[in-house]
Amino acid sequence: MQLIQETADLSAYLAADEAIDHHHPLVRETAARLAEGAADSYDYARAAFEFVRDTVPHSQDSGDLRVTWRASDVLEQRTGICYAKAHALAALLRAEDIPTALCYQKFEEVHGLVAVRFDGAWHRQDPRGNKPGVDARFSLGGERLAFTPDPACGERDYPVLHAAPHPAVLDALKAARDRPHLWRTLPTAL
Repeated sequence: MQLIQETADLSAYLAADEAIDHHHPLVRETAARLAEGAADSYDYARAAFEFVRDTVPHSQDSGDLRVTWRASDVLEQRTGICYAKAHALAALLRAEDIPTALCYQKFEEVHGLVAVRFDGAWHRQDPRGNKPGVDARFSLGGERLAFTPDPACGERDYPVLHAAPHPAVLDALKAARDRPHLWRTLPTAL
């Protein structure tokens, strides 16, 4: 699949917004801590990915009822669904000047992940969190995502690389009273 930038301006994929608030002190502190042990930007990107994937439980897996959507809240509360975890990873990567896009896949509901830009190409990464049957890995040499769409079942990858969260995703997150409410209102298409 060919990924399509929503905008040709790469600076849009470094920008902060209300969800990807990489200017927030907690995001900056976390990024600085992760950068201390990184040899280069590739190493930092892998460390940030593993940090979000492994230390922020997916709220559906953990049973956490809270809904987070802003990157700083995800890092503070250590919970979130795929979209929220993607916002947190995007903020950590953008905090270190790594262009990062938001991407989506369609299953029964829309699933969120990110793409990072290295060596002139975009590479999708899925920080959703591993569990039995899900083994997402950071990879620049071939995708190792949590899920693979089955077109025969109406599933698909959306090729657009978004600079900001899709409005349907952000609206659902912001309107949710709790995770069960969110589960009933998740977008089923973009």
